[in-house]
Amino acid sequence: MAGKVTLSTIAEQLGVSTATVSLALRDSPLVADATKEKIKEATANSGYIYNRRAASLRTSRSGIVGVLVPDIMNPFFAEILLGIEDELGLNRQTFFLCNHRDEQIAQKNFLDTLLQFGADGVILSPAIGTTAEDIKAIEGTGLPVVMVARWVQGARVPVFRGDDKKGSYMVTRHLIELGHRKIAFIGGKRDTSTGHDRREGYLAALEQAGIEADPALQTGTERTRKAGYDSVRTLFAKNKYCATAIVCFNDLLAIGAMSGLRSLGLEPGKDVAVTGYDDIAEAEISAPTLTTVWNGQQEAGKLAARAMVRILAGEKDLEEDRLILPELRIRESSNSKQFPK
Repeated sequence: MAGKVTLSTIAEQLGVSTATVSLALRDSPLVADATKEKIKEATANSGYIYNRRAASLRTSRSGIVGVLVPDIMNPFFAEILLGIEDELGLNRQTFFLCNHRDEQIAQKNFLDTLLQFGADGVILSPAIGTTAEDIKAIEGTGLPVVMVARWVQGARVPVFRGDDKKGSYMVTRHLIELGHRKIAFIGGKRDTSTGHDRREGYLAALEQAGIEADPALQTGTERTRKAGYDSVRTLFAKNKYCATAIVCFNDLLAIGAMSGLRSLGLEPGKDVAVTGYDDIAEAEISAPTLTTVWNGQQEAGKLAARAMVRILAGEKDLEEDRLILPELRIRESSNSKQFPK
């Protein structure tokens, strides 16, 4: 049986040092591009497999980053993960993923596991109830923390997220400019920073337009299609004309809300305007196509991963809160000339 291919095997084959091979495989600028290409081709042809454990012993780094999000089934967080994966992959980092479902015990247990594996850092969309003291305690274990999508009041770590208050204000303002005055809000969980900020943007737009916010037209929910469907049926059960427009916390809720309206004999985009948030891929092909807010979630993931790489390289004093400017995407679900009635 052929012997195991090592860095030394490749170095001897090419007539270079083992250190040069190692640097080339990590895309170090200390190695010429032509040499890098030759080394990478040789390793690919030889069947060499990177020994992460040996590298960890040499560098005191595992090459592992923990990533924690509340809901991997939500396309919003899936797009964040794509951004993280792309950026970490460029830097030969891999990640362990936790779907904490907004449960603090699941978050804590996973953080303990990361420590057991000697992880280098944590990219965190924190569970409901996470405090600044909790973030400080994570850092106290030696794990640097970067937050993504959500933020925690008082935590002094880098955060990369969309400007949720501004985006929600923009989409609500769009409906007001169309003439709507009875605008409902189907929201996510208000005890998350995202749920809080998006509701605040909605309320700010109403206040600026001199429209009194009606508590009966506001509901906090889960972030799913089913929750959107059920919320609309509850909201419109007694009065089909209680609202002429609905601002939804996210696109999943909006798509569910449109199904809920149809079940009541109302046509979304004609009888009732509906808007979402996040601009997931489904928004552009829903029926009707969904007016929503692009939130830059993949960009947020890339920036969070890039910040972690910079921290691990020894960089300090990174910016603490980067807001990605949202963009309003107007489509059929809010663009009819028939409403408001």
